[in-house]
Amino acid sequence: MTFVSNYKNLEVYILSRSLASNIFLLTKKFPKEEMYSLTDQIRRSSRSVGAQIAESWAKRRYEKHFISKLTDADAEIMETQHWIEIAFDLKLISEEELTKVLNDCASINRMLNSIINKSSQFCK
Repeated sequence: MTFVSNYKNLEVYILSRSLASNIFLLTKKFPKEEMYSLTDQIRRSSRSVGAQIAESWAKRRYEKHFISKLTDADAEIMETQHWIEIAFDLKLISEEELTKVLNDCASINRMLNSIINKSSQFCK
């Protein structure tokens, strides 16, 4: 494994920021009455993924804390999936948009779980 000196270089972090940006653009077309409910929820959960990854990096000295923050990031991915599926159910996004977001969420989930499974390599 190539040594990563900063969380900003982690592929999972880069993808999480891309996902948050894509979610923001998708939700711009949501109805105004959803501004403080669905729009706010999905934006916050998607933005939290990268924040949790950054926090986990700062906690690498303590492996259990590192894993805990990555688990929180994974939970935020699951929440984002839930909200994007609700948006699809409400016909606010297309099937193509749904598929793209769900694929990105699945990729982030796999990467997070891989890091969790190899946490000792990150916490030296």
